[in-house]
Amino acid sequence: MKVFVIADLHLFHENIIKYENRPFTNVDDMNKSLIKNWNKVVSNDDKVFVLGDVTFGNKEQTAEIIKSLHGKKILVMGNHDISRNIKWFLDVGFDGASRYPIIYNEFIVLMHEPPCYYNDASPYFYIYGHVHSCEMYKTITKQSACVSVERWDYTPVDIDKIFDLVKLV
Repeated sequence: MKVFVIADLHLFHENIIKYENRPFTNVDDMNKSLIKNWNKVVSNDDKVFVLGDVTFGNKEQTAEIIKSLHGKKILVMGNHDISRNIKWFLDVGFDGASRYPIIYNEFIVLMHEPPCYYNDASPYFYIYGHVHSCEMYKTITKQSACVSVERWDYTPVDIDKIFDLVKLV
């Protein structure tokens, strides 16, 4: 089993294509590409942590896509998800959902927004989304990684790959 992370899918969000200069002609093209990219790297035995801002679609539209994605899917809700309750996300196909950050393997903090503050003394490694392609935030540092889809070719990233890249920083 591999573990993947991804953030900021923004399924069914037409304006995100323009806001983030995503390379898609329309929402249908974007959604299909996200599904294809996901299923190309994730197997049904894998786990994927989705770090917020999943969908702007309705329950039926969202369920169709989430249920088509490989792997066990765990959501850390983002700012665009909080208008819905956890049951809604379970109903559309997530295996788990949390309104709060998840601590994985005792030191990896999986969250939607970047941490407000940390320093070299922090024992944690932070993985987050929310900031999309904002250049103020680096994709990889010694203590953090941004996994917004724009930074990883619209594809879930293997958590082991993140830590391989951290060694190069």
